[in-house]
Amino acid sequence: MKIFITGGAGFIGSHLCDFLLEAGHYVICVDNLLTGDIKNIKHNLKNKRFEFIKHDVTKPLKFAGRIDWILHFASPASPVDYMNYPLETLDVGSIGTKNMLELAKKKKAKFILASTSEVYGDPKVSPQNEEYLGNVNPIGPRSVYDEAKRFSEALTSAYQREKLVDTRIARIFNTYGPRMRLDDGRVVPNFVKQALTGQALTVYGEGKQTRSFCYVSDLAAGIYKLMYSKISEPVNLGNPKELKIIDFANVIIRLTGSRSKVTYKPLPEDDPKQRCPDIGKAKKELEWEPKVNLEEGIKKTIEYFKGE
Repeated sequence: MKIFITGGAGFIGSHLCDFLLEAGHYVICVDNLLTGDIKNIKHNLKNKRFEFIKHDVTKPLKFAGRIDWILHFASPASPVDYMNYPLETLDVGSIGTKNMLELAKKKKAKFILASTSEVYGDPKVSPQNEEYLGNVNPIGPRSVYDEAKRFSEALTSAYQREKLVDTRIARIFNTYGPRMRLDDGRVVPNFVKQALTGQALTVYGEGKQTRSFCYVSDLAAGIYKLMYSKISEPVNLGNPKELKIIDFANVIIRLTGSRSKVTYKPLPEDDPKQRCPDIGKAKKELEWEPKVNLEEGIKKTIEYFKGE
């Protein structure tokens, strides 16, 4: 198949490029490199089944060739990035999503939206299943990301209901692995960088808030299975094993062999207290669940960051 990936030079997007090329497909990677990095796809640039187009998907894009699938992964995704680029985040979730849905309609291509667990906000139920409507602050500092994704889900669903495009929606929970940026502000690169450089690990609040961590290769496999499904409603993709942040900090200290301590800072506004997916639908409908355990994945990630 000929597969169009927006945000393809980003962390998850670049791993999807690798996965799809390995599966034998032709990949067209589209990225404006706002938060993505050409080094993430450099190893694919000489591949005859790979093409890179530097482009901002909030602007019109003319493409002459055939497209079978559009995977819309373009967006700043870490709190540091979407707070640095609030308007760009809103634009790519709205205008960018509309442009890609229109391109899918024109090319008669299927479409998959990379949504996020952020649509659940600071949830009052845990784990979160796809029927939970969320607890979101529509004007808070995180709203530029979660509301952009909620709108993009609404837009994608409207195109599906009107039978304009055959769509899928992946609600992606915390994912980690090589090619994350050391400065992207998410907990894995933050903790690993601090541990490797002997700094104190910064824990917000009392560290009792929870996260779940899915290794990026598992996520790519889940996206691929979702593509081959017939499910148009949102599907949670993530690791259902919940971990307190303070316990995760201690895992990082142990696996890096660091002597770092932990320092505490106030909890940021609207920071979710719990974040854990119910993946019952993915297990039943896609026959998918994560395979890489936390220690194995974190060790691979630590080795990558050492090189960085």
